[in-house]
Amino acid sequence: MKIVDAQVVVTSPGRNFVTLTITTDAGITGLGDATLNGRELAVVSYLRDHVAPLLVGLDPHRIEDTWQSLYRGAYWRRGPVTMAAIAAVDVALWDVKAKAAGLPLYQLLGGASRERVRTYGHANGRDVPELLDSVRARLAEGYQAVRVQTGVPGLQAVYGVHSGTAIAPDDGDARQDQRARPVVEDWDTAAYLRHLPTVLEAVRNEFGPALPLLHDAHHRLTPQQAARLGKEIERYDLFWLEDCTPAENQQGLRLVREHTTTPLAIGEVFNSFYDYQTLVDDQLIDYVRSAVTHFGGVTPLRKLFDYAATRQIKSAIHGPEDVSPVGMAAAIHLDLAIHNFGIQEYSGYTDRTHEVFRHAFTFDDGHLHPGDAPGIGVELDEELAAAHPYAPAYLPVNRLQDGTVHDW
Repeated sequence: MKIVDAQVVVTSPGRNFVTLTITTDAGITGLGDATLNGRELAVVSYLRDHVAPLLVGLDPHRIEDTWQSLYRGAYWRRGPVTMAAIAAVDVALWDVKAKAAGLPLYQLLGGASRERVRTYGHANGRDVPELLDSVRARLAEGYQAVRVQTGVPGLQAVYGVHSGTAIAPDDGDARQDQRARPVVEDWDTAAYLRHLPTVLEAVRNEFGPALPLLHDAHHRLTPQQAARLGKEIERYDLFWLEDCTPAENQQGLRLVREHTTTPLAIGEVFNSFYDYQTLVDDQLIDYVRSAVTHFGGVTPLRKLFDYAATRQIKSAIHGPEDVSPVGMAAAIHLDLAIHNFGIQEYSGYTDRTHEVFRHAFTFDDGHLHPGDAPGIGVELDEELAAAHPYAPAYLPVNRLQDGTVHDW
């Protein structure tokens, strides 16, 4: 079997998604997700102009060899654009291989290690009463674990709450006007550190001690501030504190770890094993957060999880709305197969996205299952995809009260 064609499809059924389709001379087509939110067209060019021409004529079964060739052969290694492009190829090849075998992908990864995949949903509110209503809504949808984010008194727009960061509006022109330049959010660390414990106390008082609660600091604290926060919120028994400090400074997590027993989740912006090396070796975190789509695919992420397992660290694959159903499906297959699974983020999709990307995976009672269709179980409706063209869109930027750009 040989690859005879590789094409890139860009569609925006609510958000921009980049999909690679690989076709073989056996008539089997595989799909891979190459979405990089806010920088989608950079990956499109990388794939169309530099990667796709190299794929034609290759044996699609040689996944490891192809991965190494794309990673090492470019000389310029890693980085989000490169790794998103490689991820798309990797997932598409796994899709082809599993379809050729007539099996769902998880069976090729060693079979199921569990019956279903636990997820967490997102609850948010401009204030505490609105947040509590949002938690009730997530529980009514079946979620059994919830991430909580709320507005901070005195701030106008905060990560996880401001509507401008959510799924784009249905009107394409309005969306382009709204998102053609980044939304500017504001930030005050001291106000946040004062406010968050009161939020967690209110949620615990309302929903009790058993509900798994998660919170995302989204890279905005120094190691010292993160250590202080982690220690202060121990009494609320969080499932985890996510991205408490920019973890490119891997040694910074050592200070946090020394001062709190609150579990730590890190890594959604990471795209290689080397970003994690100190964190895993020294057991400075509890969950690794990279997405299949941004880490180079199933092949390297499985290796990371296997290595993390030797340090009793679990998986927690990033699953926002800007990872397409193709990337999400690949993640669910991996979740089902690995032993050290922790939890899967699942934000859901617009109805239009479900129509463009028809998928076998299901969500029920707070859990996902990839289904048993051959491959990853996703089919792209290219005609419908073409009806939803790309629209420029950016993630927000964050500024302190004096106007200084801060981590978003």
